[in-house]
Amino acid sequence: MASSDSGQVTDQDAAARQAAEVAVELSEMEQPPDRRRLTRALNGVARSAGRLGRSAGITKRDTDAARLGTGATKRGAQLARRGAGTASRGAASAGSWLTAQVVAMGPRLRIRDQATLRAQFPGRSDDEIAALLIQRAALASAAVGGATGAWAALPVLPAFPAEIAAETLAVVGIEIKLVAELHEVYGVPATGSATDRASAYIAAWAHRRGVFMVPGGLLLVAGSPLARQLRRRLAGRVRRSTFSFSPFFTGAVAGAVLNRGETRRLGRDIHEDLSRRLGRG
Repeated sequence: MASSDSGQVTDQDAAARQAAEVAVELSEMEQPPDRRRLTRALNGVARSAGRLGRSAGITKRDTDAARLGTGATKRGAQLARRGAGTASRGAASAGSWLTAQVVAMGPRLRIRDQATLRAQFPGRSDDEIAALLIQRAALASAAVGGATGAWAALPVLPAFPAEIAAETLAVVGIEIKLVAELHEVYGVPATGSATDRASAYIAAWAHRRGVFMVPGGLLLVAGSPLARQLRRRLAGRVRRSTFSFSPFFTGAVAGAVLNRGETRRLGRDIHEDLSRRLGRG
């Protein structure tokens, strides 16, 4: 599992870069990842997220509010929803930072083109390759949810909300890579520079549509329709991530199940759009 010593990383996109490495490696694995290596890699993302978040102005009050949310979650399943709401409100001030990290992560995701995918899955039809991509991405998201959920049983949690940011970035990276490769396998990739293509796939992820169905354009600037939609989708992703931090490893189960189902639904939504585009639906 790719991992960096985050103590030696100083660039402002460190969390994005590390999360992209995790997302790519997990998505392309044929076997379940080693839990310890995955946890170490995610810890690296969390450390970078915590340090960079503080440098970006995420205040102690935000962190304290999020910690209260975690504490409420730990007091029992009955309070989990309340804890998640408090945690997500505490992390809300980090929304701009998290959005910026996702935008920075996009071009760093290694996307396999149609020729590469067909070579890696010889003898498979496009539909069969698409189904395998969705399955592997769902399993990768589940692995992230399970690994971060295990943090809830540790005596000392990583610096909250940094661990939420780590899970969010890793899962979003897995899902954006899935969106891109589904477009590639059907021969309708986004066009333009690497940054243009990344923006198109981020937009497709944010709207859960094919790139050709995204409303409002692909302009990722503050206040644009796409930027607002991206922040809404990330806020929803953060709320789901908080359920990974339930007590006694129940969060590991919840995180795995929620992530697997959400990634599978996203893949199917994009697949349906692509099928209609190509006259197969």
